[in-house]
Parts: sequence; C-alpha cells; structure tokens
Amino acid sequence: MENIKRFLKRKDIEISLRRYGIDAMGAMAQGLFCSLLIGTIINTIGTQFHIPFLTTPVATVGGVEYTVGSIATAMSGPAMAVAIGYALHCPPLALFSMVSVGFAANALGGAGGPLAVLFIAIIAAECGKAISKETRVDILVTPLVTIAVGIFLSWLIAPPLGKAAMWLGRGIMWATELQPFLMGVVVSVLVGMALTLPISSAAICAALGLTGLAGGAAVAGCCAQMIGFAVISFRENSWGGLLSQGLGTSMLQMGNIVRNPKVWIAPTLASAITGPLATCVFGLRMNGAPVSSGMGTCGLVGQIGVYTGWVSDIAAGTKSAITPFDWIGLVLISFVLPAVLSLAIHAGVRRLGWVKDGDLKL
Repeated sequence: MENIKRFLKRKDIEISLRRYGIDAMGAMAQGLFCSLLIGTIINTIGTQFHIPFLTTPVATVGGVEYTVGSIATAMSGPAMAVAIGYALHCPPLALFSMVSVGFAANALGGAGGPLAVLFIAIIAAECGKAISKETRVDILVTPLVTIAVGIFLSWLIAPPLGKAAMWLGRGIMWATELQPFLMGVVVSVLVGMALTLPISSAAICAALGLTGLAGGAAVAGCCAQMIGFAVISFRENSWGGLLSQGLGTSMLQMGNIVRNPKVWIAPTLASAITGPLATCVFGLRMNGAPVSSGMGTCGLVGQIGVYTGWVSDIAAGTKSAITPFDWIGLVLISFVLPAVLSLAIHAGVRRLGWVKDGDLKL
C-alpha cells in the first residue's frame, strides 16, 4: 500500500473530490466555453450582422459543411478533454492524446456527451500520467495507453452515461414545465449556489443539457448570486468588487461565506424569488448552448445565450419575433430584481445583527 501511495504521489495522481469535482469540472466548463459557446456566439454574430465570412461554409468534411462557428462547436469534445487533462497536470504526450479521447467520448455520449467526457477524460488522463516516462519508448507508449483507455471507455460507458445525463436533464426540464413555480425555485437556488461554490455550475448545466424553462431558472439563480453579492458588498469593495463579482464570479465570496454563512442569505433568497418569476411570469427560456445556463452574468454569457436562443427559435419558426416583453424580462431577471431584492433582504439581515461591516470584504 505504501508503494502505491508513493507511486501516486510521484505521478501527481490525487484521487479527491477537489481534484475531480472542482478542478477537472471547472476546466471542462472552460473547454466548453472556448469551443461550443464561442462557436455559437460567432454563428449568431454572423447571422445577425449578415457577415458572409461567418455564414459561408469554409470547409466540407464527410459531406458536412462547416462555418467558422460550427468548426468551433464541433471541437467541443477535444476542447473539454484537453482542458481536463491540463487541470490534472498531464505531461505533454498524455495531454495531446486527450484530443482523440475527447472526440470519442463526446461523439459516443450523444446529447449527454459532456458528462461522458468528464468521466472518461479523467480516467484516461490519470492512466496516461501513470505510464508517462516509465518506459524507454515513452513517445509511443504514453499516447497509446492514453488513447486506448479513452476510446475503449468511450465505447463501453459513453453511451449509457450520455443517456443517463440526457434523461436526467430531460426530467428536470419536464418537471419545470409541469411545475414551473416549484421547480423555478429549486433549479434557481441550486444552480445559483453551485455557481458560488468552488464547483462549476456551467459544467453541470452542460452535462445535463439544461435548456428551456429550466435553463431560464438556472440563469436567474446565477444572476441573483453574482449581482446580489456585487451590490450588497459594494460598501466594502467599491467598483472593483462590483465588476469582479457582477461580471466575473460570486465565487470570490467563498472565503467570507465559510467565515459567516449568513452573508449568503440575501443572494440565495433573491434567487428563490427570481427563479419562479422567470418561469411563471416572464417565461424566460435558455434555448442557446446549455453551458450558458450556468454562467449568469459572467461576461454576460447567460444573456448572450438567451439571445442566441431567441435567434435560433426565430430561424426554426418556433418564435415569431423578439418582443419588448422578452427584453424587459431578461433585464429584470438578470440585473434589476437581483440587485433590488438582495439589497432589501441584506438590509434586514444586517438589522438582525447577523452580518456586520467587513464580512463581505474581498
């Protein structure tokens, strides 16, 4: 046993929730952002502004035509796997081999591909790390082991993992359509809290394919956390804190939450209110890339995702036009209500003496 522990330590293989549930999952979300999400944004810009270079196919592979944006979205599997390998500190040969692993896992995982990539990429990366530099023909053995393990697992478990993620996501979306008020609260609060915790709400939404009304509730919850913390901590953190939390991440407050969990009350209650408002009043739907559902106001990705969904719905004929009510709902749910509700609730929390000056200082 001691020999195994020494070997794992030498290879930097750390079997822990932090390494796999936080580092790897967070990196996967970044990989999705740099492929699927950016590709979707490029396609939307090209369509809306009628830019020929962005709307005309630039390549044809196997009879399928690809635009600039669709090339980026097609690389989401490799991008996720390489990002995971990077987060797990893969040596170069193992890291570069993750391209093939990601492609196979995402392709065979179907609609639930991101979840399949997460599990399979972690195992393949650790196997690649374990064998790296253990033989004199490392340049052959490391890529061979990494790719072989990854593709075998993709063939073996990617389809059931993908189906499980797809059905779970569909179940959540079906429940939200059936019970928009209750599920609006549940999805908004849980996804919003995941965004503030050191895990990736974006990766969770992507893995589950969370779109539609449930995606709208997720956007509401994430915005409530980010805008909520940004405004209630303004007196301590000024404009820098407002921007870093409002357009960056509310995860910056994690240290303060650990010290005094009551600072989390206002944004969380705000999300419990804006979630059902999004689902029941404004009918806010995220029909863009699922990863956008868990991004909130980070770089305005959540709002861009909602807009790209509108554009896609119009192109598909399921939506006639973007109405003023759509815009009003998006602005209120994303910015105005989280700020107003969080400030009002936080004022009550402060009067009760549960939070004092300096508790939200970054």
